Amino acid sequence: MIEQVIILENIEPVIFFGINNSNLQLIKTLFPKLRIVARGNVIKVTGNTEEVPFFEEKIRELENYCLQRNSLNEEAIIDIVKGKMPNVVSQENLIIYGINGKPIFARTPNQQLLVDSYSKNDLLFALGPAGSGKTYTAIALAVKALKNKEVRKIILSRPAVEAGEKLGFLPGDMKDKIDPYLQPLYDALEDMIPVGKLKDYIENKTIQIAPLAFMRGRTLNDAIIILDEAQNTTTHQIKMFLTRLGMNAKMIVTGDITQIDLPPSQMSGLKHAMRILKGVEGVGYVEFVKSDIVRHKLVQRIVEAYEKEDARIKRLEKKDIKIDSER
Repeated sequence: MIEQVIILENIEPVIFFGINNSNLQLIKTLFPKLRIVARGNVIKVTGNTEEVPFFEEKIRELENYCLQRNSLNEEAIIDIVKGKMPNVVSQENLIIYGINGKPIFARTPNQQLLVDSYSKNDLLFALGPAGSGKTYTAIALAVKALKNKEVRKIILSRPAVEAGEKLGFLPGDMKDKIDPYLQPLYDALEDMIPVGKLKDYIENKTIQIAPLAFMRGRTLNDAIIILDEAQNTTTHQIKMFLTRLGMNAKMIVTGDITQIDLPPSQMSGLKHAMRILKGVEGVGYVEFVKSDIVRHKLVQRIVEAYEKEDARIKRLEKKDIKIDSER
């Protein structure tokens, strides 16, 4: 008889063992000759020298399945233990599986173009209107790279541009003041990583979410780095950010140049960087359009209405200039 301790390092125990330990009970049923005790993320198994190694092999296969799909059910457990490949419904353009096994995939041609361009470039600009999925797709790619151990960390950043309220007047400490700016990034991650595991990742700094100003002086190696809302960076800020790129690292910069919140006197760093880096090898560009909007169908109509209004104002401005020049 031998005793083996197996530690589940990469998954949420609640998902692996199931509600009320239903998955654990099934595993015990499938290995009746073994004594199996589980606590937290640790499994202790006792049995003969032939069955224990086989049990550990199957647990690792179940762990990998659970890691990739964020779910584990009775059918998959039985198939894996019996040496079969679990039935997986084919998902075209699948990126990763989110919470409860929900498939997250490229839903539009430009989202798929972002996925394809990511593999070919170390720096990628993704531009487009609100709701087109550019940031969500970028974060999904980062989570996939982390799960596949292609990188050791994910770094997500946004410029903390004040719109109406000054940071100093917001309640709480510095974290409380800046978290509202970063909440959209947390929202996307919570769709893809179980809450307990996400908390662990943030605490051990595997996933770092911080304002752009916190990037100064760093060299970011073995990481996927995402800069969101880049249209609100200054030229100095985005240069500082882009030069943080280290070895075995990739950057995705997302933004919407129709929603610049900078003072009129300041040029958008995103616009400036795109002009400066045009044609540089290793830099890719994906431009999203209104048809890529995957939020409520009303969002696309709102974007179109504002575009019409902007076009009307520009026509009036040109007309006034023409009249003034004639005078």
